[in-house]
Amino acid sequence: MTTQNIEIVPTGAPPQRPATKVADASPSLMLGEHSLCPGCGEPVALRILLETLQELDIVQRSIGVVGHGCYGSFVRIMDIDVLQCLHGRAPSCATGIKRMRPDTAVFTMQGDGDMVNEGLQEVIHTAARGENVTAILLNNGVFGDTGGQQTATTVLGQRTKTSIDGRDAEQHGHPIPIADIIARMDGVGYVARGAVGTAGGVLRTKKMIRTAFEAQLAGEGFSLVEILTMCPTGWFVTAPQGPDYLAESMEQVYPLGDLHPRGSAAPHGAGR
Repeated sequence: MTTQNIEIVPTGAPPQRPATKVADASPSLMLGEHSLCPGCGEPVALRILLETLQELDIVQRSIGVVGHGCYGSFVRIMDIDVLQCLHGRAPSCATGIKRMRPDTAVFTMQGDGDMVNEGLQEVIHTAARGENVTAILLNNGVFGDTGGQQTATTVLGQRTKTSIDGRDAEQHGHPIPIADIIARMDGVGYVARGAVGTAGGVLRTKKMIRTAFEAQLAGEGFSLVEILTMCPTGWFVTAPQGPDYLAESMEQVYPLGDLHPRGSAAPHGAGR
């Protein structure tokens, strides 16, 4: 190969020709910029969720139910119908919507504090009833919206505003692996856990979200996708350190992958 037709662009000074925007990197359902901290993983999760709704062509019949957390600000930039409910109550609100409008694609967007602290009974009973809705859990192990306090999913040793020396099992108890619990219940159609710390992880997590909605559209029961997301501010690390911290701490406690694949029976001893 020769370099005869290759344009060499010097890097010692600004280019003479302005840069050209090849494509819009944001999905059209995202109406503006988010206001979350640098390095936060939740906007990435939002992006792949919105892209999935578009690719499945279900935007016009989708209804989201948003809990309380940093992601609550997304209701201003999501071009879909959204209901924001009381803290932790999203699965019950989603149940009511789906029963009244069975033709809709209903999903919740909740943080770990919202789902596993405030609303633990809500998600468990919704799964036990086999409600045909999809729950999206954004798990960063902290109450980010109120300053970074410990949640029920904070891993052992993790520092938070209320566990400065790290979560201690004797003092604080053990973290609750909600997706693993839900996966063992009758009434569920699909449960998976992904992460957005790497490009490959984002791609795999997007496939999980698509599978969860496909299970709902096929009437297979409750589906849950837990997404491990970065929170550098709440973790006391810099934004570039967020993905590594996620992999070294949370992914070791919460293994990634399909926990209850579509069409699988409940694990032995799970109740049937």
